[in-house]
Amino acid sequence: MAGFDSFSDFYPYYLGEHADVRCRRLHFAGSWVVLFALAMLLFTGRWWWLLLALVGGYGFAWVGHFVFEKNRPATFRHPFYSLMGDWAMFRDILRGRVSLR
Repeated sequence: MAGFDSFSDFYPYYLGEHADVRCRRLHFAGSWVVLFALAMLLFTGRWWWLLLALVGGYGFAWVGHFVFEKNRPATFRHPFYSLMGDWAMFRDILRGRVSLR
């Protein structure tokens, strides 16, 4: 895995690591779990919702990578760019720029 000078250099690589639609769907579902858990954290003030956010976000994504993509998540080598990539892909799915079909 090469080094990247910027997120705009990394994002095409990131999308290539999510070629399987099932992996993208799991990422998308995991992102919704994160948003729900963070909303519940804010609403209830109970910190254990943060655990659900972490487990939901990473759990869904890692199943997608290990089971369907058969690759290692970019989180292991590029944690910040990978997190940014998760939310950029989520945004792009919502905007119809990345397909879930």
